[in-house]
Amino acid sequence: MRLADIPIIVTRAEPGATETVERLKARGLTAILAPMLALVELPESQMPKPSDLSGLVFTSANGVRTYAARRSDRHLSAWCVGPATAQAARDEGFESVQESAGNAVDLANFIAERSPPSERPLLHVANAAATGVLRETLSANGHQTVFAPIYEMQPARSLPEPVAQLMDQNETSIVLVHSEKGASAFAAQAASRALSNCIGVAISERASQPLERLNLNAIYKAEAPKEDGLFAALEIALATLSA
Repeated sequence: MRLADIPIIVTRAEPGATETVERLKARGLTAILAPMLALVELPESQMPKPSDLSGLVFTSANGVRTYAARRSDRHLSAWCVGPATAQAARDEGFESVQESAGNAVDLANFIAERSPPSERPLLHVANAAATGVLRETLSANGHQTVFAPIYEMQPARSLPEPVAQLMDQNETSIVLVHSEKGASAFAAQAASRALSNCIGVAISERASQPLERLNLNAIYKAEAPKEDGLFAALEIALATLSA
């Protein structure tokens, strides 16, 4: 089988899933759109007025987009966890975008190094399932933080039919996972499927853990928890298949 013919299952939630599919197609690869999570807004979640805040903290591009859909202000500093989140903030018109690298703890330390504590709190806009590690790290550095869970990610109830057929036929395939929750959703739906010819490629160690419950041929993990790192791990997986 040619590498270009190996189906790559993209489990990322929209709108990022389509972006990943297009990136794979640009490399001449075959991609199957199969989001295992869906964003659901939580309109009842309350947020302080912009004038009562010293800045915004975003740990995902979805957080940026969901916030921007609810509020028109763009003057507050937007502290972003990585390049994809920072680009989403720029696309939404935020005037001051600060970009870190790594995870939520890295972002908190990035903020602490560059911004002195203020009497006004920072607003962390994120998924309802976000842990409190960012707020804890900022608090340890003297920063006040308010958490606004304005959306949640709900798992898919089934595999898309093209993916189910691949699994039933146990064809060679690759599954890409962008998050631990997305991997868990995929694992829940694929647990009873034949997967000995399926290879998992995960964006991080944590995202790979739910895949370990499955009978996959192999699991590759990105060295850096971002999409470029995921694609680098994918290249290694593809090279192994072509060896």
